[in-house]
Amino acid sequence: MGVCELFWAGITIVLLLLIPKTLGWDVEGHYATCKIAEEFLSKDATAAMKQLLPESAKGELAAVCSWPDDIRRELPWSRELHFADTPDFMCNYEYCRDCHDSAGDKDRCVTGAIYNYTMQLDAAYNQDNKVVTKYNLTEALMFLAHFLGDVHQPLHMGFLGDLGGNRITVQWYDTNANLHKVWDRSIIRSAMETFYASDLAAMIESIKRNITLYIIYLPRFTHWLQSDDRLFWEHCPNNSIACPNPYASESISLACKYAYPNATQGSNLRDDYFFSRLPIVEKRLAQGGVRLAAILNRIFAPQTKVAQA
Repeated sequence: MGVCELFWAGITIVLLLLIPKTLGWDVEGHYATCKIAEEFLSKDATAAMKQLLPESAKGELAAVCSWPDDIRRELPWSRELHFADTPDFMCNYEYCRDCHDSAGDKDRCVTGAIYNYTMQLDAAYNQDNKVVTKYNLTEALMFLAHFLGDVHQPLHMGFLGDLGGNRITVQWYDTNANLHKVWDRSIIRSAMETFYASDLAAMIESIKRNITLYIIYLPRFTHWLQSDDRLFWEHCPNNSIACPNPYASESISLACKYAYPNATQGSNLRDDYFFSRLPIVEKRLAQGGVRLAAILNRIFAPQTKVAQA
């Protein structure tokens, strides 16, 4: 086994040992998004995904969905691809205005990254197989999966002045936190402890049931799905393979409506905040998973031959 295989095996073993009790909650959110996506992948997309994943993932995209967070220090150029801060109090997202890094370089943000890694996979599988030697398609898949989760976390599109809530110090019940971490981790942790006996798998299954129950027309059992939500979530205008800009717009709108209100500096966030925001978090996990699957299904459509990574 080579160095790369040992590296991947180590990451996967650590992830599997930590789930579900002691994972960083941001890791759990990504694991949930990718686990939900696996439920809605086509057979062709599942086959292509498994072909690209490192062997140590054992065919499970969720097992490596947090890899881009794990390698930020090793790949510092990737750090600013996880978010796109928006102007304070604007509550909308504009790609040309907002998708840039701290040096002002355009297209370096989470939506730009989604477009980039979608293009890499699509080019290799559907356009020109020569690009297989140009891109690392395994990394492209893992980056794409991770960034679909990031763009659905409302405060990854939060205000520039507070760095997406990172500068807003709060208490989550009796624990010190900042607002960004509340949305990355604490709401999910409290939901697991309150409703799922601290079992991440049970929480994921509950969210998946809320999605699939719609498919068999039983919406009375859901609490955030509406009549045609899943089909709407999957759709991209103009037959685009990926359309992250609307997802980013949804996130900053939700940040303005739900994340920032009643969460000023020094606030103590308790039951009122938790119970009113939890449905938003669960819905964003569901949307991220459904949309990731839809993008991969379009990339790996059956009419094309899967290229070798």
